[in-house]
Amino acid sequence: MTTDVSENNGKTYCGYVAIVGRPNVGKSTLLNHLLGQKLSITSRKPQTTRHNMLGIKTENNVQAIFVDTPGIHLGHSKALNRFMNKSATNAFKDVDLIIFVVDKLQWTEEDEWVATQIASSGTPIIIAVNKIDQIEDKETLLPHLSMLTETLSPDHIIPISALRSSNLDRLEKLIQSYLPESEFFFPEDQITDRSSRFIAAEIVREKITRQLGDELPYQMTVEIEEFSHNGSLLTISALILVERKGQKKILIGDGGSRIKLIGSEARVDLQNLFDVQVMLNLWVKVKSGWSDDERALRSLGYHDFE
Repeated sequence: MTTDVSENNGKTYCGYVAIVGRPNVGKSTLLNHLLGQKLSITSRKPQTTRHNMLGIKTENNVQAIFVDTPGIHLGHSKALNRFMNKSATNAFKDVDLIIFVVDKLQWTEEDEWVATQIASSGTPIIIAVNKIDQIEDKETLLPHLSMLTETLSPDHIIPISALRSSNLDRLEKLIQSYLPESEFFFPEDQITDRSSRFIAAEIVREKITRQLGDELPYQMTVEIEEFSHNGSLLTISALILVERKGQKKILIGDGGSRIKLIGSEARVDLQNLFDVQVMLNLWVKVKSGWSDDERALRSLGYHDFE
């Protein structure tokens, strides 16, 4: 049952909304556009998002707490992949609403698997059919929406383009209608539960992902070793971990050209985010087998295995 929260009647509404789906359907792009600012990293590379992250939007008497999740995927057995799947499925628990994001007219085995995972949650579900701006023949959309409705029986289904912000106003009103009456869980000016160090590491990882494309090794992560603010200068030292020497060579590039470009692009985003001059130092280190070592993953901030 939905609630009209559009009028401020002295009550406040607050709740958790999980954004779920298989890799590369646009979950992080949707979160960023709902928030009206960049928080979660994005790229064309599947499985860019590795951790659950809260994006908090407070507007008037409504606070929506969005949980951006890693893409749920099949066919990978490494500890890193198990971590990402566990993080995503844990997000279904104790939320007030699930946004199931699917990619335009596609319906894959992984979509089907996500659907079975959320069907038993007992939580209201909105299917967001994303990237509709890329559908040339719009007449093909209606039968696809009918198929999704018959297959999943969602509470609502809505076509959107997260990148173009198309239909997001309607989606946001639907989301708000499912939030329970409650005091706010976070201060009104807080936008995430993650630390500045975490966000900095994610921004560096995004630039690596975008720069390397298909050359990118999945076995790559970023660890912030220094994050110090001295007056008008923020110094950030980031260690980039890969598993093989060949991966290190790809990351550094000829004469250090690629790592310099990654650093330059990351510095721009970091300065915009933190509104301060940033000195960014990047190093690349080979740490064999880290992505399939639960102990190593925990030391790098990947905790959700149980």
